[in-house]
Amino acid sequence: MQKIPAFVGAALLCLSLTHVQGQSADSVADKIIRFPARLFSHIRSRTADLDRQVTQQTGKMLNGMAKREAQMEGRLSRVDSVGTARLFSSSQREYAALLQRLRTDSGTRSRPVSGEYQPNVDSLQGSLSFFKQDPHWLGAVEPNSSTGVFSQLRGAAASLQAVQGRLQVAAEAKAFVQQRRQQISQYIAQHANVQSLLNKPYTAMNQEVYYYSQRLQRYRDMLNSPDRLEKQAMARLSSLPAFQSFMKNNSQLIGLFGVPGSGGGAPGGQPFSGLQTRAQIAQQVQGQIGAGGPSGLDALQSKVQSAQQQLNTYKGKISQLGAGATPADIPDFRPNDQKTKTLWHRLEYGANFQTTHTNYYYPIVTDFGLSLGYRLGRGRVIGVGGAFKMGWGSGINHIALSSQGVGLRSFLQMPLKGSFSAMGAFEYNYTTPYASYQQLKQLQYWTKSGLIGVTKTISLKSRLFKKTQLQLLWDFLSYQAVPKTQPLLFRIAYSFN
Repeated sequence: MQKIPAFVGAALLCLSLTHVQGQSADSVADKIIRFPARLFSHIRSRTADLDRQVTQQTGKMLNGMAKREAQMEGRLSRVDSVGTARLFSSSQREYAALLQRLRTDSGTRSRPVSGEYQPNVDSLQGSLSFFKQDPHWLGAVEPNSSTGVFSQLRGAAASLQAVQGRLQVAAEAKAFVQQRRQQISQYIAQHANVQSLLNKPYTAMNQEVYYYSQRLQRYRDMLNSPDRLEKQAMARLSSLPAFQSFMKNNSQLIGLFGVPGSGGGAPGGQPFSGLQTRAQIAQQVQGQIGAGGPSGLDALQSKVQSAQQQLNTYKGKISQLGAGATPADIPDFRPNDQKTKTLWHRLEYGANFQTTHTNYYYPIVTDFGLSLGYRLGRGRVIGVGGAFKMGWGSGINHIALSSQGVGLRSFLQMPLKGSFSAMGAFEYNYTTPYASYQQLKQLQYWTKSGLIGVTKTISLKSRLFKKTQLQLLWDFLSYQAVPKTQPLLFRIAYSFN
């Protein structure tokens, strides 16, 4: 069934072009009309998941801010009823209004393009609009059909529009809580007698604003980062002159800055009125230099440097205002670099091995271990793992592979200084050869190991072994084991994100 649209699209192209040109265009069209349904479904799924995350985190943030303000309002009302009414009179209504907009805003309201330009979003919107305007590229004949590729197209466009609307509401919510943070901060600074009452919830508010700002930026980056399928789709679409012409007249970038010959920007495709051209600026510079005489150039350079310094100062202030709370705003606050990441991005996979030697040159047993860690933040990792003990025989002349037991592990790793970290682990090891898994149920054959030690992380150039760890561990329970086990262990481990 999927080959029929491709055949129809190729036939339409062959009828409209010459034979030689038709072969080339047919090749391009065939590539394009084979992937749209999968691309549309992918865009819809990806943006819907991002929409869900933005809605969930923004709602959580707004509810948390509302509760903290209610807590501060209750504390402050006991000492300053007038200040309480002035500071918190309408905040709860505004939080409720933002939550309502967050739940109902589908992105259908027309908004001016604002904020940082996002090229991938622009490309996705352009591609969806291109297919909606020229549906024959999809190889179907019923654009208004409620099923098939057109349904996927409309769903993808609506989902992309919805997540953009949700991000806009999230940005407004961030700006609102930032404004509230500043208002409360000013009140605390002017009334020293209420600092002990409001400092704790106010500090919590600052931390939440900081982490939410990090999450919101990550969501924007995710939306603006094309994956493999989107890159492939854009590469194929960009080879079409029709798509190039469409983007030249309809992209967001063209809408912001008029380009001669395009339909965007100011009326007639001309640049915005009032902006100076390069020639006009050059003429003014020449006039300034000439009027200053021999020292005119030096005076101009001094003014440029002064203006650059002032501009950098303004940029720093604007950046701080737009970024929400910063660690410098919160005394003794050390941000957790993992707090804003999802569960899957906080997992750390690992492998390790150790050997037990005899007087021979060949090891008797090698422990091969696998681990799954969860990054708590600030270099701390907690996790579990398992090991398989493989026997090699009693010497170089008596090599024999055998199963010598298994192990279960749990561990905690904490940073010390630089590339060194402390490690503690608790393990159960079955050190007796076994023929069936039923033997593992005999708990009397399991021995306990309590390990503490130091880990040195070495960064190698290889991507696979980039985080190689050398571990020196002391088993303080080895002296109680029967039979006695080796007290010092040396392991080589590898971590993968």
